[in-house]
Amino acid sequence: MQGRRRDGYWGVVLDTPDPQRLARFYSGMLGWPVHDDAADWATVVSPQEVVYLGFQASAEYVAPTWPPTSGAQQQMLHLDFEVHDLDAAVAAAQQAGARLAESQPQTAVRVLLDPDGHPFCLYLDPDVRDGPTAPPPPAT
Repeated sequence: MQGRRRDGYWGVVLDTPDPQRLARFYSGMLGWPVHDDAADWATVVSPQEVVYLGFQASAEYVAPTWPPTSGAQQQMLHLDFEVHDLDAAVAAAQQAGARLAESQPQTAVRVLLDPDGHPFCLYLDPDVRDGPTAPPPPAT
C-alpha cells in the first residue's frame, strides 16, 4: 500500500459496548498485553508488535447470530486462530469467557463466541507441524 511503512501496525477493530472487558478477554486468551485502555477504546497488541485487535465503544452494538439467520444481525467478520491442541485451546477460551457455538460445521474447527457474541474460530491445520502457517480453512 502506497504511503504505508512495511513494518507498520495493522489490525482489526471490533465494536463492543465495553472495550475494556473485551480487551481483557482477548488479552487473557491470546497472552497479548493491553496497550490502550480508555473509556471508548482499548487495544491488545501481539508480542511481535505488528498486529493488534482494537475494541471500540458502541452503544448501538448488536451481537451477530451464529449461524447466520435471515433477518437477524449478521457478522461482519470473524477471527481465526490456529492452535496445536484444539481441545485444550477450546477449554482455555471457555475459561477466559468464550462460549462454544451450537453449530460446529467442521471437525478440525471450533466456532466460539466471545463475551460480546463475536464469532471466532480455533482451528487445526493438519498440513502444518512446526513449519510456516498456511492460511486457515474457511470455517464461518
